[in-house]
Amino acid sequence: MKKVVLVTGGSRGIGKAICEKFAAEGYLVAVNYEKSEEKAKALAEKIGGKAFCADVSDYSAVCGMFDEIEKEMGEVSVLINNAAISTFGLFQDCSDEEWERIFGVNVKGVFNCSKRAVGNMLKNQSGSIVNISSIWGVTGASCECHYSAAKAAVIGYTKAMAKELGPSGIRVNCVAPGAVDTDMNARFSKEDMEAVAEESALGYIGKPEEIAEAVFFAASEKASYMTGAVLNVNGGSVI
Repeated sequence: MKKVVLVTGGSRGIGKAICEKFAAEGYLVAVNYEKSEEKAKALAEKIGGKAFCADVSDYSAVCGMFDEIEKEMGEVSVLINNAAISTFGLFQDCSDEEWERIFGVNVKGVFNCSKRAVGNMLKNQSGSIVNISSIWGVTGASCECHYSAAKAAVIGYTKAMAKELGPSGIRVNCVAPGAVDTDMNARFSKEDMEAVAEESALGYIGKPEEIAEAVFFAASEKASYMTGAVLNVNGGSVI
C-alpha cells in the first residue's frame, strides 16, 4: 500500500516541487492549498494525488482537511509543513495584524498540522515530519524581522518535537532553504537576486527541485537515524 504524504502550501514553488518528488517516489500526495485552487487541482491531477483546501492557521479547518484525506486517501504517514507567507518592510512599520498573520501561518500552521497528524503516528509508532524553515530563520534578514522570527521559531519547535516524539518512533526534521527561484521572491529585482547569488559559495539562486530532494531525503527511511536536524540548503550562503 502506498504511503500518504501531506504537503501544505503545495500548489506552487517549493511545495509544488516537493509534491512532484514524492509522487515520483511512489507516494500518494495530498496537496494542500488555501487560495490557489486551480493550480493545486491541476498539480494533483498531474501527479495522481488530490487537492485539499484549508487555512493551516485555523485548527478546525486543518482537522476537517485531515478527515477528508483519511476518508479519500488513508492516514498521513509523512507530513511536510511547507505553507508560509512573507512580507517585506521595516520592522517598525509591521502592524499587529501582519505580525499575527505571519506567525499564524508560518508557526501556528506547523503546530496545527503536526498536532492533528501525530495522533495516528503515535498509534502506529512511526511517522516523519519535515518542517520548512528558511536561511533567514538561521541568520536573520533585514526588513524581514517578523518572517525571520517565525522561521527561527520553526527551528526551535522542530528540535523540541524531535525530542518529544523520538521515543515513539516519529522523526522530526527541518530544511532551511536559502534564496530560491519562487513566486515568493518575485518581488525582488533581477539585480537584487544576482547580488544574493554572488554572496553564496556556489554563486547561483537555488531551484525548488533542489530543496525538494533534501526534503524527501529527510522524510525518507534513508535518514532513519536523523531527527532534530536542520538541513541548510542554501548554496553556501551561510556556512
